[in-house]
Amino acid sequence: MYDLVIIGAGPAGLAAAIYAGRFKLSTLVFEKLSPGGQILLSPLIENYPGFPEGVSTFDLIDKFKKQVEDLGVAIENKEVLEIIPEGNSYLVKTSEGDFKAKCVIVSSGAKSKRIGVVGEEKLIGKGVSYCGTCDGPLFKNKDIVVIGGGDRAVEDAIFLVNYAKSISLVHRRSEFRASEILVEKVRKNNKIKLVLNSVVTEIIGDSKVEGIKIQNVLSKKTSEISCQGVFIFVGIIPNTEFVKNILEIDEFGFIITRPEMATSRRGIFACGDCIRKSLYQVVSACSDGATAADSAHKYLLKQ
Repeated sequence: MYDLVIIGAGPAGLAAAIYAGRFKLSTLVFEKLSPGGQILLSPLIENYPGFPEGVSTFDLIDKFKKQVEDLGVAIENKEVLEIIPEGNSYLVKTSEGDFKAKCVIVSSGAKSKRIGVVGEEKLIGKGVSYCGTCDGPLFKNKDIVVIGGGDRAVEDAIFLVNYAKSISLVHRRSEFRASEILVEKVRKNNKIKLVLNSVVTEIIGDSKVEGIKIQNVLSKKTSEISCQGVFIFVGIIPNTEFVKNILEIDEFGFIITRPEMATSRRGIFACGDCIRKSLYQVVSACSDGATAADSAHKYLLKQ
């Protein structure tokens, strides 16, 4: 039996693993894909303390991972399917066997939200993408539409400029939610056209993306934009399906936690993009993870 099982190896889970390792807890980390989580979809982090010029996402995650491994904490490539309470411990069922732990930290992250319009699902992988760094090189000298108004949308629009012939940045409001320094970069780039107060109503194309239909939310006028690629960044959906029957979650699926990262069930803590909070950034995920590990350590001391 392990002292602690951590589910997910994004920044929150890796930070939790670092602190758990330093607390000398017998710890096992499960990650169904690869360490790093959603942040690997962004090539550069410009707001992480200590890196005034920015830092490569892959380099930062590699350093996190090495720090975890140097502390003797193992990261295993397994998907967690269910957590079952067993007295004062938990049975963690995975795609490759069952494991027991005295306590659990859920840091399962989130995935990109769909906009739910005609043509979206059909054209995923045929011009519709949710990852600029993954698919940007496929759209060299093409006309691209980026949908969204947060940091992720604006960051990827700036990144995609390196490949695209032109970019139309479509946002449903007149003001962006992204940080002002990013918005300034977008406004100064003449390859990026801002299409504000507008929503996408359809993605056009049979075997590949040919354009989009948009509607102005103020005038209700409709129009079309010709493009070969559509990149969508309109929020996240937490990966919490496997805990919805044992933990309290909100109407959007985010786990509800107290300030110490405790969930509604004793001995289970949660952190990172899967919890309800106000700021979804690497720096806050690391803080969440450290707090969750500290709380798990204190919980184990009382047992």
